[in-house]
Amino acid sequence: MTNMLRNKNKDLEVRKREKEDIKTEVYALSQSISMSAHKARRVLDQIRGRSYQETLMILELMPYRACYPIFKLIYSAAANAKHNMGLNEEYLVIIKATVNEGTTVKKLKPRARGRSYPIKRPTCHITIVLKDISLYEESVVENFIRLGTTQGHHSLWFAQPKNYSKGLQEDQKIRDCIKNYVQKNMRISSGVEGIARIEIQKRIDLIQIIIHMGFPKLLVEGKPRRIEELQMNVQKELNYVNRKLNIAITRITKPYGHPNILAEFIAGQLRNRVSFRKAIKKAIELTEQADTKGIQVQIAGRIDGKEIARVEWIREGRVPLQTIRAKIDYCSYRVRTIWGIRHQNLDICRRGIK
Repeated sequence: MTNMLRNKNKDLEVRKREKEDIKTEVYALSQSISMSAHKARRVLDQIRGRSYQETLMILELMPYRACYPIFKLIYSAAANAKHNMGLNEEYLVIIKATVNEGTTVKKLKPRARGRSYPIKRPTCHITIVLKDISLYEESVVENFIRLGTTQGHHSLWFAQPKNYSKGLQEDQKIRDCIKNYVQKNMRISSGVEGIARIEIQKRIDLIQIIIHMGFPKLLVEGKPRRIEELQMNVQKELNYVNRKLNIAITRITKPYGHPNILAEFIAGQLRNRVSFRKAIKKAIELTEQADTKGIQVQIAGRIDGKEIARVEWIREGRVPLQTIRAKIDYCSYRVRTIWGIRHQNLDICRRGIK
């Protein structure tokens, strides 16, 4: 019995540590707001399950008085997530939005000639929960079913179960740091970073990072020591002391055959107010030059500034999504324009069925 109790206590301690390690949720509570719960619930039903940036846009456009206190509450929660927990606002999603009735405040309504009559003002309590979904991207789910057949792992390392979440967050910080550095130092008019994927291999005393780029000359040109600067930035960001860091850049022969680079190209065209059909047709021409078997592009949102959001998709060639034997690369990309946020999904068939 004593051994069983000890094992149970150890399991409970491990679960508590795992919960403490994964800090991806932010809570915000506002109490005693002078508003009825029904009016606040009408607004919360429209933003539940949406991203942070999309929620701010919706609250700014809705004509209800309840939008302003909810806007301030969500903005405060996102600020706490960014400054206190180091989370990225682009990956925050509202997973919970509830409202409860508060106390009823009794007041006197003044009238003319010193008269007054009693009134009742309802109050409510609003709770908002934001969650970081950067570790649960759709591209991971799409490519997961093809691992071992046509797809390989982008991260290779081993860790204890209680340290697994820390390793995932560390990989995400490395990728974010590299992408931010490339955006600042890469000179290109179309805004294409050219990063197809970033592979991370961790050992006991060494971390090997391989960046697969389509246009490495635009980063290294003029400053051959930029790779050393990138290594120093990553080491400062993650505070590596006992581990060495090695970064290598490999060039991709046909960059527009990879969905990440192609999605960045389409996003740059949409930011410049190019018609989405022209942008997709140009992307299809670039993929045909890269000798691909087929491509499927899907765009969702307020396309061309229309008031009603819709989904448009175009397919060219063969894209057999129903089989695992075909080598298909998937990418989900989010672009922010003056008309709101748009989502892109790309499937590129690079090799047919054997």
